[in-house]
Amino acid sequence: MPLPQLTFRPRLLMAGVTVGIVALPLAMAFAIASGLKPEAGIYTAIVAGFLIAAFGGSKVQIGGPAGAYIVIVYRIVMTYGVDGLLISTVLAGIILFLMGLLKWGSLIRFVPVAIVIGFTNGIAILIALSQVKDLLGLKIDKLPSDFFPKMAVLAGHLNTMDTATVALSLVSLVLVFGWPALVEKMGVRFLQFIPGSIVALVAGTAAVGFWHLHVATIGTQFGGIPSTLPAFTVPKINLDIIRDLIRPSITIAILGAIESLLCARVADGMIGERHDPNQELMAQGIANVVAPMLGGYSATGTIARTVTNIRMGGKTPIAGIVHAFTLLAIVAVAAPLAKNVPLATLGAILLFVTYNMGEWHEFVRLRHFTNNYRIILLATFLLTVMVDLTVAIEVGLGLSFLFFATRIASLTRLEPVPEVEAQGHARLGGDIEAYRLYGSLFFGTVHRLEELTNPARRTPKIMVLSITNLLNLDTSGVEGLENLLTTLRKKNCRLLIVGANGQPLSILKRSQFIKEVGEESFFENTAKALDFAAEALGQKVSTPPTS
Repeated sequence: MPLPQLTFRPRLLMAGVTVGIVALPLAMAFAIASGLKPEAGIYTAIVAGFLIAAFGGSKVQIGGPAGAYIVIVYRIVMTYGVDGLLISTVLAGIILFLMGLLKWGSLIRFVPVAIVIGFTNGIAILIALSQVKDLLGLKIDKLPSDFFPKMAVLAGHLNTMDTATVALSLVSLVLVFGWPALVEKMGVRFLQFIPGSIVALVAGTAAVGFWHLHVATIGTQFGGIPSTLPAFTVPKINLDIIRDLIRPSITIAILGAIESLLCARVADGMIGERHDPNQELMAQGIANVVAPMLGGYSATGTIARTVTNIRMGGKTPIAGIVHAFTLLAIVAVAAPLAKNVPLATLGAILLFVTYNMGEWHEFVRLRHFTNNYRIILLATFLLTVMVDLTVAIEVGLGLSFLFFATRIASLTRLEPVPEVEAQGHARLGGDIEAYRLYGSLFFGTVHRLEELTNPARRTPKIMVLSITNLLNLDTSGVEGLENLLTTLRKKNCRLLIVGANGQPLSILKRSQFIKEVGEESFFENTAKALDFAAEALGQKVSTPPTS
């Protein structure tokens, strides 16, 4: 009996190992840029990466620290310290889990793209500015979190620029940005799987060790990184500041939800499958609750690492889990080598990340879009850079809602039924009037009904109102209809409603409006309502001759 043919397919393992290697410099760079020790980023990538892969709603999502968090995390650390950040991360994790539990995953898709582009590009600018200190070797103890003080401090310390650091930064930037072109020119296929960030990291670390460069390194700034995970500890809950941390916690949760679900959608397009957004949010929530208890901080799905995972053949959560264990193995074995990792090289890697995360072409394309789109994008972008990310999102959402309501209001109209349409059913303009309502009747358009109760115009005995073309009706709209009904009844005018269906019909039933008007006053179409009105008033209407 022939033995079954066995095939060894190590692509999942290779994908996980590769992503783990790619994640190492990014994890350290994100943590340092966030005002934390480099190991905080590695612990986050290990713990959150494992949990997001194990429990997530996407088969190929790779989780960990992300560039999108740098700005908000740095601000929290500068204002409330590391303990404040850990509390915010846990609160954000709880919010994310509840969002998934309540099945709010699909709601993230309603965040306008202008807001996403605006704050993403703004964050990229702020990350780049935060790296100027390390790229130039400026002698600055702590960089302010606010934009204008930060710019003033950077400008005031340009005279402390270090030549060796600048040279190392330039070489690192050339390696990071130019590596793909160099590999293509060399024609060595296996090198294309090695990212430029790893090449720059190895080269920069080797240069520091070989030439004994006097530049800032992880060793000189942080004393190196531990070779083991920290003990499980619960963050200290400070009730005095927890109220102040609600807003930044919500911002972390919203950012994490948007970033992870956008990443999952990109992955869906590459692997031809659909993720479960609610399960993904719950996994993100679990990761953000647990990571701070093992030395980490805020985590989310990451596009660069997820795309790398897919391109290397990752198709299941196994690759994400292997990526976490790869990082753990690297920490256990190679932690002493991290002392020579130069901050200038990590800064160059982050500059590459910001270049790729920003959608800079959207600024050029602005001239092709509406003023509303431009205002939302630019307002979100400028507020992210100059004020605060939380304020930017709030203002962006507020402007989006305002413009949307204004647009819907402009499309909502009230028009009289043409007399030719009423021929053979009723005579319009005297005791009978008929109107059609188009669009959406909500708090921004309910004033349209006031046209029907204008004291300056004669009130008919019967008014027919067709809402067949009404797409949406809210409680303010129902109240407007109730006020119309009350006003017409005071003037001895009967209201007939035509074509109630879908969502408007549902809310009219739930609000008891149908019972108040009377079911006998509801009609399927305008013709039947006009026939009823003509009969009620004793009109004799002749049918027009047919040709």
